[in-house]
Amino acid sequence: MNYNERIRELRKNRSMVQQEVADMLEVGQRTYADYENGKTRIPVKSLLVLARFYDVSMDYISGASNVKERFPSC
Repeated sequence: MNYNERIRELRKNRSMVQQEVADMLEVGQRTYADYENGKTRIPVKSLLVLARFYDVSMDYISGASNVKERFPSC
């Protein structure tokens, strides 16, 4: 699974709509939809925001791992 599929899955598991996530990332809904559809690459900064919000590791959210580990605490 790649990151665009992963962020869609995580959003749906939280019963959120794209607009809610887009607002959190301070982007338009269409831009966020393009992230989920793989039309536009999501910035690393936004991936970090989402990983922290969903409490999953960057490896998991990026699709590098299927192990759902928690976001590391600093």
